[in-house]
Amino acid sequence: MIIDCDSCAMRDLACGDCVVSVLLGPPGALAPGFDPEERAALDVLADSGLVPPLRLVPRRSA
Repeated sequence: MIIDCDSCAMRDLACGDCVVSVLLGPPGALAPGFDPEERAALDVLADSGLVPPLRLVPRRSA
């Protein structure tokens, strides 16, 4: 999975409550890539309340 904060509709609106920002820092850092096992682990952490859920919302092309 490639997470591109530049294409997230929630950028600058909910970055402080995004698991990407919590784990890797604010937007502007390199876009991380998570494999299925890593994504599953993040989902478990979020479901347990240990990290915020991923809030990536891709922007629609105009």
